[in-house]
Parts: sequence; C-alpha cells; structure tokens
Amino acid sequence: MNRLLLTVLLLAGVGALHAQTPDEAETYEFAAEMPVYVEQLKQELTYPLAWGHDGETDFSAWKAKARRKVFDCMLTPPRQAPSFDMRVVAEEQRDGYRARKLTFRINAYSRVTAYLLIPDGKGPFPAVNALHDHGAHLFIGKEKMIRPFDTDTAVVNDADRWADNIYEGQYLGDWLARNGFVVFSTDAPMWGDRGRKEGVNRNKYDIIAGNMMMLGRDLSAFMTYDDIASTDFLCTLPEVDTARVYAVGCSMGAYRTWMLAALSDKVKAAASVCWMVTTDAQLTTRFGRKENGGFANCIPGLRQYLDYPHIASLACPKPMLFINGKYDKLFPVPGAEDAFREMRQVWESQGAGDRLHTELWDIPHSCGKAVQQRVLDFFKGLK
Repeated sequence: MNRLLLTVLLLAGVGALHAQTPDEAETYEFAAEMPVYVEQLKQELTYPLAWGHDGETDFSAWKAKARRKVFDCMLTPPRQAPSFDMRVVAEEQRDGYRARKLTFRINAYSRVTAYLLIPDGKGPFPAVNALHDHGAHLFIGKEKMIRPFDTDTAVVNDADRWADNIYEGQYLGDWLARNGFVVFSTDAPMWGDRGRKEGVNRNKYDIIAGNMMMLGRDLSAFMTYDDIASTDFLCTLPEVDTARVYAVGCSMGAYRTWMLAALSDKVKAAASVCWMVTTDAQLTTRFGRKENGGFANCIPGLRQYLDYPHIASLACPKPMLFINGKYDKLFPVPGAEDAFREMRQVWESQGAGDRLHTELWDIPHSCGKAVQQRVLDFFKGLK
C-alpha cells in the first residue's frame, strides 16, 4: 500500500469517526460513581408498597405486609445465640451515673463489647439505644456515643476528637445518662471492636459487603438485625423500663434509628439527626454532590418497593423526631423536605400528626449541644 493511499484511508476513518452521533461515540455507561441513565432508572421506581399506593386501606395490614417485604429484602438473618450471656468486664462511677463495660452474644457468630450507663437512684429508668455514625471513620463505633474507658489511650483520644468535631464536645450518651436515662451502645459490624484483623480500611467495607452478599447475607441488614437484637438485650436488663425504650443516632446512626423504630415494636419512640432523604435527591447530580454511603445503607431490591420515608413510616404512630441540617452537604434540603412531606401524610392519615416532628435546623452535618438538648426534651416529653 503506497503512502498516498494510506493517508487517504486514515483521513476517511477520521472523517467517519467525526460523523458519528454523540450516542454512537459514547463508550462509557458510568460517571460520578453512578450509571449515566440514573434519572431513567429513578423514573421507573413507583414504590408500589408505600402506604396509599397499593390500595390497602387497613393500616395494620399494610404495616405487616410492608415489614415482611423489608425483611425479605434484608436476606437471611444472622442465627441467634441461645442466650445473650452478658458479662460485665469493667465499671466506673461518673457524675450522676455508673458506666459499665460489658460483653454479650449479639448473635450466634459474635460476642460483642458494649457500654451501658445507668443513672444513680432507684430504677427502672427509661432507656436509649444510642446508635453510632459512619463518618468514613471505622476505628471507633460505640465510643462515638459514650466516652470510653478501660481501653487504649489511642481509642479515648480518638473518641474525644470525634466528639469535638461532630457532637460539640459532648458525648450524647453521657448527656442522656446524666439526665436520667439508661444508655446503651455497641459497635456495628466493621466498626470499633468488630473491625478487620488487618486493621481499619474504609475501602474494604464494600468488598466485604460484596463477599457477604455472595453468601446470601447483607452487611447493612446485619447491622439492622444486630440493632434489633441489641434492643432485645437492653429490654432484659432490670434497670430498664421496657415501656420507655427509645433509640437515637446521628448520620448513619440516624438511619439505623429509624430503621430500628420501623422494624422493632420494642422501640417506643426515636430521634434521628441528619439522615433522611428521598432516593430521587440522594442519587442525582442536580445538587452537586454524590452518594458515598455505598453498602452501609444498601438493602438489595428494596427500592423497587419502598423509598426511605416509606420505610420510616412503618414506625407510625410512634412519636418520632427527625432533624436535618440546612447546611448538610450530604442530604439536600429538597430531598429532606420531600421525605418529611411523605411521612407527614402517613402520620396524619392515622390521626397521629402531633407525634411526628420534622425539623430543618441551621446546622451542617452534626449533632451539637442544642440538638442534643432538643433530643432530651423530646424524650422527656413523652408520656
């Protein structure tokens, strides 16, 4: 082939490439960690099991059916241990309450460490399951909610730094205990004492979650199953008034809180700080952000039936407090407002609108002292 002919053929090829339509020229299907057709996929989500969507008029029947679907999507649960087999390993007296470090069997596979705070005086007391956040920080878990003791100095120092950054220097669990509540907290799978033998690595979470899914289990669901089990354990303690068992959390802890309230009848009320949104606002490029939670709040197939506020509505008619931040870069305000609107329709349909509190605060992604005071006032105001 002579040089002139080769040049002509090359130019013809370049011309053909430039003649392609944009669709033909695109060679990728994913951008910003999402499919480029994400908006089309969301348009196909009709949430047929949401209250009012499937024609069911009996609220109790709807709750039972929707709950079953949530549990179905959570895949196979962990096998439960024959007993919790609690062991107290350390104690210390604090200002107005006693701190215990204990271990118990949360399921048939795992003995976990937890902190328990018990107010001074005669019980039983109202109790709170305090559910820790994500924060892409897996070195500590329960220590984000209750100031640790009987542990490495590195853990205490890290927990104090975390409290300064997210909780305005005040441990939420200790604050509630000083004000008369039994407070319990333990680690979610992959956090704190339940982490990797090889050490903390956030990037390994999704790989481990994928391996769990290959075993027919879901790591996020295991977190929720364990939150249910830890609440069951809390209710066995003689210091606890089982008619006043609550849950609280910020960020992923807030997600855990409303999931727990939706799926456990033992939780009578809950307060969720900085985690409520719709899938439409969560998975989009409209707000200049992207979803980074990954498998931490991923229940396979569930979005084909229910959105986040629909699941949270399974807690109706319980008293519930939801606080989102106007300056929270993780949860766009329009998504929080849409979710609040969805939930309000459910509570009001059951004549329980006064039990649902949805609030937007002038805060970033945080749970400072003013928010903690609001949580305390909410719990203390419950009948």
